[in-house]
Amino acid sequence: MAGQGSGGNVIAAVCSFFIPGLGQLVQGRILAALLFFVVAAGCYALSATVILIFMWPIGLIAHIWSIISAARYRPIL
Repeated sequence: MAGQGSGGNVIAAVCSFFIPGLGQLVQGRILAALLFFVVAAGCYALSATVILIFMWPIGLIAHIWSIISAARYRPIL
């Protein structure tokens, strides 16, 4: 990938739009992918219990952060 704004980052951001962390996985950042997926999916799952409904905004923030992180990723050379 050439860096921020490259086609690879756009594809990664689109992947993260559908599944949080998938864009990071496409970029080869396994730990970041796992972290984003566990946090976002965990918060969404907890909010589905209705008792912890207040967790969905945290999951949404993690999901959006995942998309932005995938779009702005610049590998260290």
